[in-house]
Amino acid sequence: MSPDHPPGLDLDRLRGLLDRERPGLVTGPLSGRLIEGGRSNLTYALTDGEAKWVVRRPPLGHVLATAHDMKREHRVISALHPTNVPVPRPVLLWEDDEVLGAPFYVMEFVEGTPYRTAEELAPLGPERTRSAVIELVDTLVELHAVDPAEVGLADFGRPEGFLDRQLRRWGKQLDASRNRELAGVEELHAALGRRLPTSPAPAVVHGDYRLDNVLIGTEDGVDRIRAILDWEMSTLGDPLTDLGLLVMYSIPLELPNSPISTTASAPGHPAPAELIERYAARSGRDVSAVAWYTAFAWFKLAVILEGIHYRYTLGQTVGRGFDRIGELVPVFIEHGLTTLQEG
Repeated sequence: MSPDHPPGLDLDRLRGLLDRERPGLVTGPLSGRLIEGGRSNLTYALTDGEAKWVVRRPPLGHVLATAHDMKREHRVISALHPTNVPVPRPVLLWEDDEVLGAPFYVMEFVEGTPYRTAEELAPLGPERTRSAVIELVDTLVELHAVDPAEVGLADFGRPEGFLDRQLRRWGKQLDASRNRELAGVEELHAALGRRLPTSPAPAVVHGDYRLDNVLIGTEDGVDRIRAILDWEMSTLGDPLTDLGLLVMYSIPLELPNSPISTTASAPGHPAPAELIERYAARSGRDVSAVAWYTAFAWFKLAVILEGIHYRYTLGQTVGRGFDRIGELVPVFIEHGLTTLQEG
């Protein structure tokens, strides 16, 4: 299949649907390309030569529909679009399978750059890098300030017992996706359970909030977050889980040639303490338990990486770098334990 007709995107059927449901939207022949970098759901850039859109759909041959809920993603960006939270404008949700073989949605294409590594950030220089990360925190505060009931998301999740369920869920995920002993992982899981904090008032939680899940563009010479992407893990829950994950990604891994990279070592990147203080000052929330949330983020990522390593040992992964994922898991476990111990 040609680059303009990528697998999973039937342009003729999609054009027919858009002409019927959104007449006048498309004015020329459609072409599309797969946007690389997605970890789960597939993302395509779509254009008619004049305008641009994005199509999001589940992976080809997916089984668990609940893990790739297009309606859920579309619902949260539709609810947030009228607020101060930058999200793409939703265009269409289609829940049947007859057009692309799976449910999907269409949204506007937002120009911007997702910065995935310190090397990608380096050309911005220290001052612009610092400004971009600080705005990442400020935008998270905007998200957590949204009243879920006011935007129709009062039933978007079950905030009662949220942290306990999260901890149990990731513990079960670990048990289901490993075939080796991992020193310290049971200790970390148990310690997190013993120190479970009391959650603040629930908020809309992104679930995977970090620099490479936002698009940054320049407006009048100033770098701005143009859109937050990848809402597949969003829910109604404890907002400090987003902060803990952001703090975790702001700690340099210091692992040469690691297949897992962050932007934390980029010149100008703010230290975790500054991000925590900024969030606390802007949100007014008590962040005294942030070490727990950061340790939980280390545990969660350790589980995800161990799952990838497990699939690699079964020959179910394709691509470079998977052979080194397994050696990273103990590093994440150790970071989690140290974070809890040092507070």
